[in-house]
Amino acid sequence: MITSIKIFLVAFWNYVFNRWIMFIPFHNIRMFFIRRMLLKVGKKSNALMGLEIRKGKNISIGDHCVINRNVLLDGRGGKLSIGNNVDIAQETNIWTLEHDVHDDYHRDKGGSVTIEDHVWIASRVTILPGITIGKGAVVASGSVVTKDVPSMSIVGGIPAKVIGQRNSKLLYQLHHQPWFQ
Repeated sequence: MITSIKIFLVAFWNYVFNRWIMFIPFHNIRMFFIRRMLLKVGKKSNALMGLEIRKGKNISIGDHCVINRNVLLDGRGGKLSIGNNVDIAQETNIWTLEHDVHDDYHRDKGGSVTIEDHVWIASRVTILPGITIGKGAVVASGSVVTKDVPSMSIVGGIPAKVIGQRNSKLLYQLHHQPWFQ
């Protein structure tokens, strides 16, 4: 009985958090709740309205990260680790849990996702479970990442493949602009 009540309360909180709190138009209030929902959010990291978090205790976000509108961060199937100075554009889905297409009973399978420092993920990207995106990599808009992405590479397509190399010393530090709130 107590377990059922606890499960209900957790589910209810997740619903309220993702459906109401994440659409609060006041940046500082929204970030207050994000920092309470996640175990670790680095300094000067920011998220726009519409961020959806699934099992936040498995998600960590580094310093100076920018998370745009309507991004989904899933921590149900493993850890989701986002490094420092990571730019995640709008409508990106990062999954740690999916169904096993080869399973006769449609069971799920999970895997941790690691996004290293200075990664730029463009809009409408889907990242599947068990992926590591190397330092300084860029993922082009609309890509579906099904395999690890090497450091300093530019990937694009479905499935994402290396289409170029990034030539940057990665000296920048992301920070939010007034329009980002």
